[in-house]
Amino acid sequence: MKTVLYNSSVARWLPAVLLAFAVASAHAETSSEASGRKQLLSCVACHGADGIGKAPDYPNLRGQKAAYLEKQLKAYRSGERVSPDMSRMARGLSDADIRYIAEFFANLK
Repeated sequence: MKTVLYNSSVARWLPAVLLAFAVASAHAETSSEASGRKQLLSCVACHGADGIGKAPDYPNLRGQKAAYLEKQLKAYRSGERVSPDMSRMARGLSDADIRYIAEFFANLK
């Protein structure tokens, strides 16, 4: 009995499949980040690109823990926490958008 180390037909298409998977994964991350950046524009209008609220009643988000920010945004999105402005803003955020926004503000020093 002859031992075959690899199937030659698999060897021909496997690199193309791996490349397609890598490109699709990179595209998904890029799309997710692009969506997060787009949503972030709404946040910085009130909370500032530096994470400092632009009005006395807008909280500073700079340096807050990402997990805390994620929890609050998800609470606004679900209706567990209610604010006319924040509930409306959070309603359209995906989990990936929320994660991106939370990381952005958490990483500001």
